[in-house]
Amino acid sequence: MLSLAEISDRLEIQQLLVAYSTAIDGRDFDALDAVFTPDAYIDYRESGGIDGRYPQVKAWLAEVLPNFPAYSHMLGNFDIRIDGDSATARTICFNPMVCNAETKQLLFVGLWYEDALTRTVDGWRMTRRVEVKCFDKFL
Repeated sequence: MLSLAEISDRLEIQQLLVAYSTAIDGRDFDALDAVFTPDAYIDYRESGGIDGRYPQVKAWLAEVLPNFPAYSHMLGNFDIRIDGDSATARTICFNPMVCNAETKQLLFVGLWYEDALTRTVDGWRMTRRVEVKCFDKFL
C-alpha cells in the first residue's frame, strides 16, 4: 500500500508532467522554468527536433512552435517510479499538430516521454526528458 507521502509525490510529479504540456500548448515557454532544472537534458530528435540542455531547447521551442497554427498534448498511462528524492516517469502523449493553416494539414504524433526527476527545494523538477516516437501520420 502506498503511504500518504508516496501518493503526494506521485500526484506532484503527475501535475508537473501536465504543467509541461500546459506550458507548451499555451505557448508560455517561461512557465517551463518551473518544470525543468536549469541543467536538464532534453532530447526531441525522434520527432525531428533537437537535443541539448534546457536553456538551448527552451529557446528552440519558442522559435519553432509558433510556426504551427495549433497543437495540443494529451497525456496518459503515467508510470511513475520514486526512489527517495529521485524518480523516473514514462508517459504516453498523443500530440495532434496543424502544420499548415491554409490546407489544414494535420500531423498525428504518438510518443512516450521518458523522464528523470529530482526533488528540489521548489518541488519536483525534470532533469531529463527523452521522446520515444510510437507513430506519426499526416492527414
